[in-house]
Amino acid sequence: MKHVLFAASECTPFIKSGGLADVIGSLPQALVKEGARVSVILPLYKEIIHSEYRQDMEEVMIFNTPVGWRNQYTRILKYETRGITYYFVDNEYYFNRDGLYGYIDDGERFVYFSNAIIEFMYRVEAHFDVLHCHDWQTGAAVAIGSIKRPHPGMKTVYTIHNIQYQGWIEESAFSELFNLEREHYAGFEWQGMLNMMKAAIHHADDITTVSETYAEEIMTPFFGEGLESVLEYRREDLHGIINGLDVTDYNPVRDEALYYRYRSSRRTKLKNKTALQQDLGLKVDENIPLYSIVTRLVGQKGIDLIEHIMHEFLAEDVQLVVLGSGEAAYEDYFRSLVHNFPDKVHVTLGFSESYARKLYASSDFFIMPSLFEPCGLGQLIAIRYLTAPIVRETGGLKDTVIPYNEYEQTGNGFSFENYNAHELLNAMKYSLYIFHQKSHMEALCKNMTASDYSWAKSAEQYLNLYDA
Repeated sequence: MKHVLFAASECTPFIKSGGLADVIGSLPQALVKEGARVSVILPLYKEIIHSEYRQDMEEVMIFNTPVGWRNQYTRILKYETRGITYYFVDNEYYFNRDGLYGYIDDGERFVYFSNAIIEFMYRVEAHFDVLHCHDWQTGAAVAIGSIKRPHPGMKTVYTIHNIQYQGWIEESAFSELFNLEREHYAGFEWQGMLNMMKAAIHHADDITTVSETYAEEIMTPFFGEGLESVLEYRREDLHGIINGLDVTDYNPVRDEALYYRYRSSRRTKLKNKTALQQDLGLKVDENIPLYSIVTRLVGQKGIDLIEHIMHEFLAEDVQLVVLGSGEAAYEDYFRSLVHNFPDKVHVTLGFSESYARKLYASSDFFIMPSLFEPCGLGQLIAIRYLTAPIVRETGGLKDTVIPYNEYEQTGNGFSFENYNAHELLNAMKYSLYIFHQKSHMEALCKNMTASDYSWAKSAEQYLNLYDA
């Protein structure tokens, strides 16, 4: 069985800023269950240095990593758990800082990290058959690894989680940060600058992204963020593999954050709803449909569609609970909703993992009308907690949410095609109609219970790709 080295900038439970960490935390475990050997390499951030995990790490090696004309100190630490070896790249100059990203030298920081990964591979006793890199922060690693092949026969795989963030660096950085011959410059250059994602797409043996629909979308100008022609050129090597959900972690049978735990019982689920209504000061009535939104309040998430129709929808006998933070204008909008509908709307600006889980378990419907969504995690959690998602048909939302058909009683949610506020309103009104038909809600609940979005199937697809 192949030995795979995952390279990424974040991973649960060590460090997280977004969905990438969830994937790097759960996909390797799924691969191990299928018989693969997996290691993961990450930066040793300040937050990890001060975490409970640091005391159980052991030093593996110390070496210098060439970064252009400089040699940068590199120490590798190791931590083993659940059949996976995690390696951490320790360099205090680059990583002993608050937060993960947002520094003016982020480009240099992650080129250093990529260089250190390759230098580590030259030195480590283990033989890696596959180097699997994720997003722009390790784009240079997959490019350099493809050029140098530190382990004979090693395959390189690159996964795009969000094509919006590409890792642009000044053109002069090629000679300042990379130890490569000038003949390789063209593989990194894009529109007069260096682009780490473009470099990875150009060099990797195989490219994946996180849903089949998103793989097709990013080869078009609207979704491709300027890289559509590069991806179109690599079409035969581009694969859409849907992200899975860590069903051990997100499990309403064991989730301690819930008021009441349940497996498939809508009766017990409704007890969660009335408990939440009580806590939030909303009218306590299980027969009032409860809609939830758990999201970043940014344009990508379709908040402008919600703005256009929510006043009209709240004229119905419904309730809305919101958890999220983001752009000030969107936060102000949701504050205004509470002001106008104090008996129907509750908004919490910020984020709490335990409270989010309460919302998933307590609500009847989950609203996620994204402009684009590479895969999406919210709709998967919602289905796992028997809360029917209402989504736009884009990316992973299209691939995972099957529209409910009242005539055949099939489907696990509701969807609409175009980025249009009234199409969203129509989908929400249809969900309201279904809510008041007990037989349909029971069928919808049964269909969600039968939906399987665990990592097992996706892990098998990755293993087949590694072996190809």
